[in-house]
Amino acid sequence: MNTYTIEELKIGMTETFTVRVTEEMQEAFEKLSGDENPMHKDEAYAREHGMEGRLVYGMLTSSFYSRLAGMYLPGEHCVLQEVRSRFHSPVYIGDTLTVLGTVEEIHESTRMIKVKGMIMNQNGKKVSSAQISAQVR
Repeated sequence: MNTYTIEELKIGMTETFTVRVTEEMQEAFEKLSGDENPMHKDEAYAREHGMEGRLVYGMLTSSFYSRLAGMYLPGEHCVLQEVRSRFHSPVYIGDTLTVLGTVEEIHESTRMIKVKGMIMNQNGKKVSSAQISAQVR
């Protein structure tokens, strides 16, 4: 876990991590969210509707922005305020995702930062992007 203070952060700072999406993650998210849409649960249904297989929950993918802010940028001193995410491409179970964040703004008077987030799959395809606002305590 990083421990950046507001004074240590600089515009352009970048942090990244990778994560492999597993069946267990998908099942846990289903239980937490109560989302039983067949696109996420039924392989045949998803394929019949033009997908390569069952879709990983978009919000499961977006939850990695919480890890980015809370563990990496800024890390320990983070109080997450807002995440605006967009989905660009489907994510499938077994995909390896690279989560990247870059500091775009620092407001020392309010101790707020804005981070541009992006998630790419193992093929380098952007699957999600985000604008993240966090307070650094």
